[in-house]
Amino acid sequence: CGLKTSSRGGRDCCRRPCKGRLAKQKVLSGLEMTRRVGAMTDNKDLPFWERPLETLNRTEWEALCDGCARCCQKKLQDEDGELWYTRVVCRLLDQQACSCTAYGNRQVLVPDCLVLDMDVLAKSLDWIPGTCAYKLRYQGKPLPSWHPLLTGSSEAMQEQGIKVTGRVLSEEYVHEDGLEEHVIRWVTP
Repeated sequence: CGLKTSSRGGRDCCRRPCKGRLAKQKVLSGLEMTRRVGAMTDNKDLPFWERPLETLNRTEWEALCDGCARCCQKKLQDEDGELWYTRVVCRLLDQQACSCTAYGNRQVLVPDCLVLDMDVLAKSLDWIPGTCAYKLRYQGKPLPSWHPLLTGSSEAMQEQGIKVTGRVLSEEYVHEDGLEEHVIRWVTP
């Protein structure tokens, strides 16, 4: 297969030919890969944002969110199934702070607001923004370099244009039939 065990010795991965065993391995989903990597390491030695999602407690899960508020944007789906983000956000969003003004009660006030957990995440990957830490970690990818857990602040995130602050409009000011007029291209699933 051509794998080398070290840069010093440079010998093949084993003493006998593998006949391309690695080429025949099944491709793992992000979640399977995350689980296997987590099982091979002592998860307690890793920062929580590098551990498999299913090992996180509620506080760690909540802290994984970067606070961009892109998930609060209204989305449209055309008849072909293509998803479009709009600059229109939920009426409960504090646009300056990028946080929900009724977080604990949001699902009562906005019934279609989802409480993200592993089950909901798995079913929602098609509409969750590509920059979302939950989506990235579910797919076995690292957090982006601008993430507040890595930088210690949200400045780098703001510099990258990740937060919705200053770029969105509350649904209170947009008629439901007028959402198409507010489609944007600066967020992608």
